[in-house]
Amino acid sequence: MATIIHVPSEDQFLCSICLDVFTDPVTTSCGHNFCKKCITAHWDNSDQYLCPMCKMVFNPRPELHVNTFISEMVEQFRQNSRQEVNSSSSELRAAKAGEVPCDVCTASKLKALKSCLVCLTSYCDAHLQPHLTVSGLSRHQLIDPVENLEDRMCREHNKALELLYKSDRTCVCMICTVLDHKNHNIVPLKEEYERVRAELRRTGAELMQMIQER
Repeated sequence: MATIIHVPSEDQFLCSICLDVFTDPVTTSCGHNFCKKCITAHWDNSDQYLCPMCKMVFNPRPELHVNTFISEMVEQFRQNSRQEVNSSSSELRAAKAGEVPCDVCTASKLKALKSCLVCLTSYCDAHLQPHLTVSGLSRHQLIDPVENLEDRMCREHNKALELLYKSDRTCVCMICTVLDHKNHNIVPLKEEYERVRAELRRTGAELMQMIQER
């Protein structure tokens, strides 16, 4: 039957010399634990071989061996900590239904913060960083995350469809307005979207009122 090892808290795995989690933990004869490198360096720079915790003096200098039991417990603690961090990160940042996922993430798709109209890719916080720091990428046009970026680009000029040709309800890019539709009635696509949405809301409110009156 397998033995169940209870993993204590982080405080019980901290070396009193470096104040970090043990690396190759060793145990002195007085019962205190230290990183092997830490206690070795401490004794190399000291006139006496004493325990930094209880000041017990050792003579001759003890030969140190890694405490395998504590080492296994430390490794289990590290694994548990990594799993908790990964789980917490996924829960906090994973894309939910209705949100745009990052196109670069391979495992758990995280929520995208921005979409690039040049790369035609949506990025989460981590994968967006090159666009914020690399000079060549920083010139790319970033917008709030949207899905189906290819459908929002002009196939002829490879620019964002930001304008609407009202006569035939055709979406066009800025270059289209100069080359093809400069004399036509063109409005910003976002402005027309807001106008249509407001109109639909008014119509819905009127219908609800008519239903209630009847």
